Amino acid sequence: MKTAWLAAACAAALLAAAPAAFAADTAAIAPETPARDLSKAPRMGPWGFDMAGRDTASAAGRSLFEYANGTYMQKLTIPADRSTYGAFNVLDELSKDRMRAVVDKAAANTAATGPEAKVGALYRSFMDEARVEALGAKPLAADIAGVRAARSRADVARLMGATAAGFGQSFFNPQVYDDAKDPLKYALYLSQGGLTLPDRDYYLDAKFEPQRKAYEAYIARMLGLAGWPSPEANAKAIVAMETEVARVSWTRAERRDDDKTYNPMETAELAAFAPGFDWNAFLAGAKLTAAKRVVVAENTAFPKIAAIYGKTDVETLKAWLAFTTIDQAAGYLSKDFDQAKFEFRTKTLSGATAQTPRWKRGVNLVDGNLGEALGKLYVDTYFPPENKARMEALVGDIQAALRARIQKLDWMGPETKQKALEKLGKFTVKIGYPDKWRDYSALRIVDGDLYGNVERAAAFDWNFRTARLNQPVDRAEWEMTPATINAYYSSTKNEIVFPAAILQPPFFDPEGDAAVNYGGIGGVIGHEITHGFDDQGRKSDGDGRLSEWWTKDDEAKFMVQAERLGAQYSATEVLPGSKIDGGLTMGENIADLGGLLLALDAYHLSLKGQPAPVIDGLTGDQRVFLGWAQVWRAKYRDDFMKQILVSDPHSPPAARVDLPARNIDAFYDAFGVKPGDPMYVPPEKRVRIW
Repeated sequence: MKTAWLAAACAAALLAAAPAAFAADTAAIAPETPARDLSKAPRMGPWGFDMAGRDTASAAGRSLFEYANGTYMQKLTIPADRSTYGAFNVLDELSKDRMRAVVDKAAANTAATGPEAKVGALYRSFMDEARVEALGAKPLAADIAGVRAARSRADVARLMGATAAGFGQSFFNPQVYDDAKDPLKYALYLSQGGLTLPDRDYYLDAKFEPQRKAYEAYIARMLGLAGWPSPEANAKAIVAMETEVARVSWTRAERRDDDKTYNPMETAELAAFAPGFDWNAFLAGAKLTAAKRVVVAENTAFPKIAAIYGKTDVETLKAWLAFTTIDQAAGYLSKDFDQAKFEFRTKTLSGATAQTPRWKRGVNLVDGNLGEALGKLYVDTYFPPENKARMEALVGDIQAALRARIQKLDWMGPETKQKALEKLGKFTVKIGYPDKWRDYSALRIVDGDLYGNVERAAAFDWNFRTARLNQPVDRAEWEMTPATINAYYSSTKNEIVFPAAILQPPFFDPEGDAAVNYGGIGGVIGHEITHGFDDQGRKSDGDGRLSEWWTKDDEAKFMVQAERLGAQYSATEVLPGSKIDGGLTMGENIADLGGLLLALDAYHLSLKGQPAPVIDGLTGDQRVFLGWAQVWRAKYRDDFMKQILVSDPHSPPAARVDLPARNIDAFYDAFGVKPGDPMYVPPEKRVRIW
């Protein structure tokens, strides 16, 4: 049920997860496969680029994003059940339809065994809306009764620990993950918690006052639906308490620092380090009593958050735990709970106006809890083996391009260069799907018990993770499922990972123009490889160990360029009064710049000295830039844009296209960009990192 902070700290993804759509409708399981052709993604024109989507009245010198996508953007409408829509989402729709075909088949086969039986039963339990409605709040009763029975802060701390394996939240979040300084073993991490709005800014920034008021009303509504006493008074106390926590919490930009968030200590030291919170009770509730060592993330915030916990009335703490339990469970309860959550979490915070079809939520549930069981069925049907071979060749080209760039760097000394090349040579590449599939045989899925299935799945996953504490790291493991439209870099494993579902147009077209493919999937590959050398990824060596392998002089030169890049983004206003946070988005911005540079270089290498063909009047370099621009075309609702500007480490789409391009000399040559053009940056002010 939890989103681990380590997803950001130790693995850098191409795109942040979309907001969950907590919705319901009256749909039943469709007995047939969706009517659309699921065999392949639609192509982006005859050679891989959507020429009709350009705005030829614009110019790349004004905005590469507008020039490449302007007509498409003018016609693009965000569906009512979405907060954002664009190239990623179109491909995600295909992935959802494919997964639906797989789960429909599994759900219809009541004689199935093994993983297919669990996939079918979990989906059936979610789609049995009549039973969910008939049960109402009954599935929640035992969890709420457990909270009611708490008599002390120690009792509440124990229950907070138990939320790691079920519904609810805690003031501190445990996670078992690769030890950043000993990446061959798993370690226990603890990070700050206590907030249920998207970011601390929602509690502290005046522009989010309407959302805060709606949040207080939402808490009262949920507590009232569950029969919790004094819902309005408790809601007011909860918001006040969370606001105190927000004030002492680290910002997301601060939490990005891999050095500052690595603070190991003995678990026995926690009581003296952060008094006011019963750590022994918490660890017992989380089934972590065997842990002797812990890595604390936001160390200066821990004593302050623990002090807030220690002074807060027990009844307020209980009400908060009850609310977070109801909030997380609402999507698996009757419509009154589900609708309340949709209206606040999706409509108010993200701007969508309609509920997502129930079958899509069911598919998401199966993918989230049985992702590799579903993924195996998915790739058996929809992932051609030849795509893997093509990707391996592209990755090799991108690695060769970065190797050449490192060797030619004029700002990096020979000692650091040698170690950078060693790290590049140790990269692991994973494409399509795992070599070893997850074993779900110990997970019990029961027809007609949706709430129980979700709780058991959470407990199964948490038990799986805690059992390997201090054990050797499973380096074959994946952090995304095969049907995910995304990719990531893991600093502790020094690996880049590309799930099967992203290897389709507009990212990769096996029949398309090479230049567009290099700009699309090549740029994505370059983006992920560059994460190994961004402002945080660069701190880990070729074995994934957080260590000092740079000379101080080279590090200083790197940071000068990184901060110059951050300043460009921080100066970019996206909505009136709302700018990009160049500190929060630093790693992704460096990766975007590096990815596009490497895509260009790799395309040139692929030509083997031959001239690039001209297609529809466009040169090879122009098509690489257009291929990159095409994958980022998307619209965001204003409320969702405000949310991502404070919570997402990725910059908005137009910035991901325009700001990297204006720092690349080849962009000026390709499109004839001149002084006076809005995109023009003088050569001496262009950022040059990798």
